[in-house]
Amino acid sequence: MRRSLFLAAGFLCLALAVIGALLPVMPTTVFVIMAAYCFARSSPRLERRLLDHPRFGPHILRWRNGGAISRAGKVAASIAFAVSIAVTLALTPMPWPLVTIGAAAVIGGWIWTRPED
Repeated sequence: MRRSLFLAAGFLCLALAVIGALLPVMPTTVFVIMAAYCFARSSPRLERRLLDHPRFGPHILRWRNGGAISRAGKVAASIAFAVSIAVTLALTPMPWPLVTIGAAAVIGGWIWTRPED
């Protein structure tokens, strides 16, 4: 039962990653990392496919080996935060822009404190 739940969660995370690849407001890599975590507990074959993937494999391994985020990943996250803040400022009334700025500051600060490899 537990294996089946992890397998289903892994596929759900992969589906969210695909959505994230298509929509600028959703992350991709974080869902791929979560899928790898789930597949490690349910399907070694699927986990291996993710680890061997040329685009996502290095990010997964970097995270697993030391909680590291690449400099390019940090910059991309910062740009995404800036775009989110700009869109929120342009399209929503207060206090939502303040919430967005606060969340971006907290999460961005955490991201930039992670090692880079």
